[in-house]
Amino acid sequence: MICLGTVLNIAKQAKEASYVLANASTAVKNNALAMMAKALGEMKAEIIRANQEDVANGRAKGLSEALIERLMLNDKRVDGMIQGLLDVLELPDPVGSGTIIKRPNGLTLLKQRVPLGVVGIIYESRPNVTSDAAGLCIKSGNAVILRGGSEAINSNKAIVSALCRGLVEAGLPASCIQLIEDTSRERVQELFKLREYVDVLIPRGGAGLIKSVVENSLIPVIETGVGNCHIYVDEFADLDMARQILINAKTSRPSVCNAAETLLVHEKVAAEFLPKALAELQKLGVEIRACERTLQIYPDAKLATEEDWATEYLDLIIAVKVVDSIDEAISHINRYGTSHSEAIVTKDYDRANMFLARVDAACVYVNASTRFTDGGEFGMGAEIGISTQKLHARGPMGLEELTTVKYLILGNGQIR
Repeated sequence: MICLGTVLNIAKQAKEASYVLANASTAVKNNALAMMAKALGEMKAEIIRANQEDVANGRAKGLSEALIERLMLNDKRVDGMIQGLLDVLELPDPVGSGTIIKRPNGLTLLKQRVPLGVVGIIYESRPNVTSDAAGLCIKSGNAVILRGGSEAINSNKAIVSALCRGLVEAGLPASCIQLIEDTSRERVQELFKLREYVDVLIPRGGAGLIKSVVENSLIPVIETGVGNCHIYVDEFADLDMARQILINAKTSRPSVCNAAETLLVHEKVAAEFLPKALAELQKLGVEIRACERTLQIYPDAKLATEEDWATEYLDLIIAVKVVDSIDEAISHINRYGTSHSEAIVTKDYDRANMFLARVDAACVYVNASTRFTDGGEFGMGAEIGISTQKLHARGPMGLEELTTVKYLILGNGQIR
C-alpha cells in the first residue's frame, strides 16, 4: 500500500521529468515510443497474465459482462496497444511548430506550441488507456501521472512496467510515466490538490467519475467521455442503411462511450423501420426500452422512463422514441445528449445540413455510425480522451490538444 505523501512525491518527480521531456527532440521521443512498443511486445505474456487476474477478480465481484469486456486484454488488444504507439510515432510532432507575427514597431512574435507539462489521467476499466495516454503524452512532451481503477490495477502495473522499461532504454527518465498504485479515494483526493505540480487532469470514465473530478479538483479539468449518443432515422432515410448503422452503433462494442444509447425515428417511417430493426437488435441480446408510440408498433419491449432518455447504458440496452419531426429529434438530442456524438440517417441534403448546424455535440454524423468517434479513426494514432466541453479542446484529443502556446518575442531595443 502506498503511504500518505507518495502521491506528492510522484507529482514532484513528474514535474522534474516534464522539463526533460519538454526539451527532448522529436527523434528522442520517437525512439522512446519505439522502445515502449518493443517492451510491450516482450512483456505481452506477463501483461495478459496480470489481466487475467483482474478479470477473475472482476467476475468474483460481480462486474457485468459489458464491464468485463472493457477490462479484458488478449493478444489482439495488446498488439493494438503496440500498434497505437507506433502510429503515434509516425505522426508529426506539434511541439515547436508555430506562426510568425511581424509588428509595425519592429517586434517579431513567434507563437509556438509547447507541452502542457504534467498531465494527470484518471480512468476506469480499460487498461489500453494506460498505453494510449502514455504514448500521446510522451510524443507531445508531457509527463503523465496515471490513476486507473482498482479493477485493472494488475494490468496497469504490468503495462506501466513495460512502458518505463522502454523509456529507460531510450535514455529518458522513468518518472515521465508514473502510476498511482493505491486506488483508494484518499490518494485521488490528494492528487486533486497538487495544482503546483500537475497542469491538467483528464478524467475518462462514467458520469460519476467525471462529476467527482470536476467538483473536487483544484487542478484545471478537461471533461471527457460520457456518451449518451443518438441515432436519428429521418423520414427520408435509406432504411436498410439506417438499420446497419444502428446495429453497428449499438452492438459492435456497447461498453464504449461512442456506442449509441437512444434511437429516434420519424413517425412517417416508424411502422416500416422499427419492427425489423428492433427484432434484429433483440436477436443480438439488446433490451429495448420504448416510448408508448413505439410500443404500439413493437409491443415486445419495455416502457421507457424519463430517466432512460438521459442514461448512458454502456450495455446492451437502447431507448427508442418516435418523433414527429426533425425539430423534435434535435430538441430531444440537445436536451438529453452529452455533447459527444450524434448521427442522422437521411437522403435529404437540407435536413442533413440542418442537423449538422443545430445539434450541439463534439461530433455530428450524417449517414455513418457514431462508433467512428475515436482518435485512431480520426487519424490521431490514439486519443487521450474525447472532450465534451468547449474550451481548449473538443472531440477526440490527440497530440495538438496536449499542447498549449508560448509567445517568443524578439526585439532590438523597443520600449513602450
